[in-house]
Amino acid sequence: MTPERPMGVDAFPTSEKPTSVEPFNTRKPDPAELYAALDLGTNSCRMLIAQPKGSQFHVVDSFSKTVQLGVGLEASGRLGRASMNRTVQALRICQKKLEKHEVKRMRLVATEACRRARNARDFIRNVQNETGLKLEIIAPEEEARLAVVSCAPLVSPRTEQLLVVDIGGGSTELVWIDLSGVPHRDRSRAIMRLHAGFHQPDRGEPSARVVDWISVPLGVATLKDQFTDVEDDAARFALMSWFFEENLANFSPYNADQTREGFQIIGTSGTVTTVAASFLGLKRYDRNKVDGLHMTSDQIDTVIRDYLDLGPEGRRTDPRIGRDRHALIMSGAAILQALMRIWPTDRLSVADRGLREGLLYAQMSADGVLEDGPY
Repeated sequence: MTPERPMGVDAFPTSEKPTSVEPFNTRKPDPAELYAALDLGTNSCRMLIAQPKGSQFHVVDSFSKTVQLGVGLEASGRLGRASMNRTVQALRICQKKLEKHEVKRMRLVATEACRRARNARDFIRNVQNETGLKLEIIAPEEEARLAVVSCAPLVSPRTEQLLVVDIGGGSTELVWIDLSGVPHRDRSRAIMRLHAGFHQPDRGEPSARVVDWISVPLGVATLKDQFTDVEDDAARFALMSWFFEENLANFSPYNADQTREGFQIIGTSGTVTTVAASFLGLKRYDRNKVDGLHMTSDQIDTVIRDYLDLGPEGRRTDPRIGRDRHALIMSGAAILQALMRIWPTDRLSVADRGLREGLLYAQMSADGVLEDGPY
């Protein structure tokens, strides 16, 4: 299911350099073959338009913009007027792209900010009135499930225990999966089948078993908002990391004894890809170099220490981080460091993929338009 992007499409992570880019190939695809997936999160609005291609899909257009929908949500419990206006403007651009490509099959979803805001239903109705787009607020389990599915091509055949982590703006989803009963060659395919649900009926074939999953109501934006009163940069970072770890107490694998051998952690988020790009020294983001990269705990710690040494002003001007990511990178790094501290691995697999790719796969799989592997 590894998505193929034409040169230039979605060239930067959402929060590093938000942009909408026309595809390199200008030949118009058949609208009957197109699918769209839109992810409206706490911090960003992102959309992909793609067509199936073998067992994969080919991205023909994309859109990414930082909208900061969740600004002020922690304090007020409501979406702010300015945030909603920014988001509607971004969604108008999405609507025009969908109209241009004549897309009929689509899923347009909203996540944590809209799950939590008291005025979210009014906002959803206003979006439909203003743009014609009908957003669907999805539950945390579905968000976690779709993020897991998108990462299936990165699962190693040697992986016995898998932890997939999706660090969002308003929440962080963690899913622990036992693959020990699945033949090595079928492990990516077993992950793909989870799009239908974490608890699937017995079909007489080895399947991936979800040991536990959790949606922590802390993402890069909401965790940052918890500690705005702490002035010292290093102290704020340490408190954020500790506080996130405290919120994992109800996740059953948290206190379980695990072995390093056969364990894999996959991280998907703007935080993870930004840390990877910083490690590689990329001043211009390159998805081909980041997606699938393996980083050790020491390498991640080195990048985070560099961020702390830079300080707020240095991070703001660092081209590896980007102007829209600099205010959120330390809260994301605090989450990432907590995870690498807790579980028995010294390597992280970096995934430049997530909810949008999972949404596309689920739609195409349900329609039977994807060939069966290899992924």
